[in-house]
Formats: sequence, C-alpha cells, structure tokens
Amino acid sequence: MKKFVLIGTVTMIAGIACLSFQKEKELPQVNIEGPVKELPIVNNEAFKRGELLTFRMHYGIIEAGIATLGITEEAREIAGRKTYHVVGLGESRGAFDFFYKVRDRYETFIDEKSIVPWVFLRHVNEGGYTINQSYVFNRYSENVNVGNGETFKVEPNMQDMLSAFYAARNLDLGGAKPGETYAINCFMDKEVWPLKVKFIGRETITTDLGTFKCLKYRPIVQQGRVFKHEEDVNIWITDDKNHIPVLGQADVLVGSIKAELKSYKGLANPVSKI
Repeated sequence: MKKFVLIGTVTMIAGIACLSFQKEKELPQVNIEGPVKELPIVNNEAFKRGELLTFRMHYGIIEAGIATLGITEEAREIAGRKTYHVVGLGESRGAFDFFYKVRDRYETFIDEKSIVPWVFLRHVNEGGYTINQSYVFNRYSENVNVGNGETFKVEPNMQDMLSAFYAARNLDLGGAKPGETYAINCFMDKEVWPLKVKFIGRETITTDLGTFKCLKYRPIVQQGRVFKHEEDVNIWITDDKNHIPVLGQADVLVGSIKAELKSYKGLANPVSKI
C-alpha cells in the first residue's frame, strides 16, 4: 500500500531529467482470438505526443529524487491500433540515493482512441527490492495476461497504474463541486484497486515555476498502515484542459513527502499560469 501511494502521488499529481527512449524494442504480443469488436471512443483533449513533465521529489527537507512522465513521439500499433507510448522514470538523488537507491521505469501503451492500456511494463529497483512485471491487456476478450499462464478478467475501461493518470486527466471537471468523488479502477499486482479522489475546491498555488490556478483533490487513503488520517494526501492540478499536477503532498507515519512540478513542455493546451 505504501509503495502504491508513493507512486500514485506522482502519477495522480506523477526519473531521469532527460528521457532516452528506445524507438523499437520487443513487446509482449497481444494474441487476438475470437471476434474483434468496436471499442469505445474517448475525446482526448488533455495530452498529446511529445509531452514531458518533470517533478522534484522531497522527503521532509531532503531532496529525494527526480521523477519524469513523458509521451514519446512514436505511434506504435498494437493489435492493429495506434497507441500513446508513455514512459515514467524515477531516480533517487543526493544523500537519499546513498541510503535508499531508487531506479524505476514504468511504461504503458495506451489506445489512442479508447485511452485504455494494451501493454504495461514495470521495472522497479528500490533499495535492492526489485519488481519486473509485464501485463498484456486484451481489450476484446476483456482479460489481462500477467505471465506464467495467469490471466484475469477485467472490466472494459480497466487502467494500469500509469495509464490511470492519463485517463483521469480527461475527466470533465468543469462543473466539479466540493465534496464530489471521482473513481477509476486500476489493475495492479493481480488485484483491482479503486482509485478514488475527492474534489476539495479551487486554489491558487505558487511554486518555483510561478503561480497557477489549480483544482485541489484529496485521494481517499486507508488509515493506520501508512497514514494517520484520510486527509493526509493532497494534490493540486492545473485548472485548464491539461490537468497536470503542480504539487502533491503526503503526510505519512514517518514523515512527509512532496512532489513539485519542476518543468513541463509539449502540452496540448495553454496552462493556467497567472
């Protein structure tokens, strides 16, 4: 749960400062069996190819690392459908790197029209703890192959832990009222995780990049294991069509975590900077 919240804070808010993408590499195959059906169409106005977001991570007063989320320029076809190739990278820095080295890489290939994932790759190395996952979603038979002959049924709009960030950015938030809750289901570690966030209100946030008009959200978290209270995580996203995270803060049992937007480029829309 702790690992998911840390990543989710970057993902819902969220490397290496410069992404180096491999244009061609071997991907797990999506085996299409049975009829090919029509998939739903989502009107994506929030992001485009070439977008790059960089975040500075802090643990208390310590600068802990850098995280990046980028969409490559390629339009790889999977199962005959064009996709957005998203890469998320995380790298610890400075003193934090000495005590707890982090080298994480996440990738997802999101259907260009339906905004759901086809392939999700996760390669994590955190303090010597490693995870290597390769999930293949079949959007026609509505299942996900997690390897070793294991498959799970999933609902049509099921997301992975990285694609959920991009799906959430396309939510219609124009008429959001304080107290309203939004939910997206995410498949992670062979389970379905309901990601729920509550809209708190509109605020103006000032960072090193300037001042932004923002929407404030509060993920609904579990008390006791990592957090003292349900309101211990807060996220501010730009109040525009991009919906990019500007700031994320989490108070945990052993300190506090902050993710702050350091730079952005390749946005699909003007940003709500004052």
